[in-house]
Amino acid sequence: MQTRKVVLIDGNRTPFLKSGGAYMDLMSYQLGQFAIKGLLSKTGIDPSHIDQVIMGTVISNLKTSNVAREASISAGVPNTAACHTVAQACISANRAISNAYLEIYAGQADVVIAGGVDNTSDTPITFKKKMQKKLFKAQKLKGIGDMLKFATSLRPSDFAPERPKVAEYSTNRVMGEDCDIMAARFGVTREEQDAFAVRSHQLAAKAWEDGHLGKEMTSVSVPPKFKSIEKDNGVRGDSTVEKVKKLKPAFDKKFGTLTAANSSFLSDGASAVLLMTEEKAKELNLTPIAEIVDFVFTGQDLETELLLGPAYAVSKLFKRNNLTFDDVDVIEFHEAFAGQILANIKALSSDEFAQKNLGREKALGQVPMDKFNLWGGSLSIGHPFGATGGRLLTTTANRLIYENGTLGVLAACAAGAQGHAMLIKKYTT
Repeated sequence: MQTRKVVLIDGNRTPFLKSGGAYMDLMSYQLGQFAIKGLLSKTGIDPSHIDQVIMGTVISNLKTSNVAREASISAGVPNTAACHTVAQACISANRAISNAYLEIYAGQADVVIAGGVDNTSDTPITFKKKMQKKLFKAQKLKGIGDMLKFATSLRPSDFAPERPKVAEYSTNRVMGEDCDIMAARFGVTREEQDAFAVRSHQLAAKAWEDGHLGKEMTSVSVPPKFKSIEKDNGVRGDSTVEKVKKLKPAFDKKFGTLTAANSSFLSDGASAVLLMTEEKAKELNLTPIAEIVDFVFTGQDLETELLLGPAYAVSKLFKRNNLTFDDVDVIEFHEAFAGQILANIKALSSDEFAQKNLGREKALGQVPMDKFNLWGGSLSIGHPFGATGGRLLTTTANRLIYENGTLGVLAACAAGAQGHAMLIKKYTT
């Protein structure tokens, strides 16, 4: 089979907002629509050229189970484009983008839009199993007698909703509890976490001031007032260690080091990227910004390694491509928690961890912070679960251009103790 070079034309996202805000009345597919429509406008591509649309999501709305299809059609992509939705927790967009790469590489498509969306403000609220069973059986009720019998079977407790909980199904621990344990295991202090969180906010604020983050998105106007939303609303440029150190632990109230300030917040938003073959880009007179070189997905132990995906994935990716941190110019990791980032950094620099867990004789090395998340990250910008992967790819490519680099690596952890890493190269003719 002839090798097909897969290139990134551009990426686009909505502003990422704290949940419960301006996107409260929207469904996920509508956020996806904004991201895709903005991408079409930015690139200028005729929608008739789109072969497929692949979107990742975590919180699925039953009315739009294939959110990619609804977002695609409402954004103006012809219904001839095949659409499907994927889910892999916080690396759902990463999976969508990787699947798009594979479709193009295998010759199944020439042009694919990929990305992801999540609107935690539109989380379905369910009843407990007992009430669900009653309501399911109620579909077969016939006549007044059956209805009265059903009504008298209901109890006040049946109407208590099942509260959503961002917890690991197999362990029943929320991710923050796991991160507290991991931070303690790797000796990550509260002071280190607070300092990293402040760094993220200050760098994101500077990236906004310098015009970098604004180029990654298009504004959104939400009905009924249609007020234009043009920025992420979680960035706090005035953050200082003195301010955040006053906060109390959020998960382990007695011994924990994770707080609301050094943990990512629930967010709503969508992202989309345009991928195609190099030949198709030339045919359509589009200039790529990056080439996807390679990617990996990993799985780890759920009890002790839930958030160590970046360490495993980057190690595997670098080993396959014979790289070290000295060889890459841009590094972008998803920031679930400051403790998670710092634990992964310590794991990558540990000879003991490398030998016991990564199959290496020596550690991959110290992560160079002068290359790392220089435009902020999920702690400050936000983390809509299904959308972050699209932001990471777009930011990595844009940083390579701005910083005149050649190779960039992006990585993320995900629930289920999974990891992802991708290697990209700045496009040159």
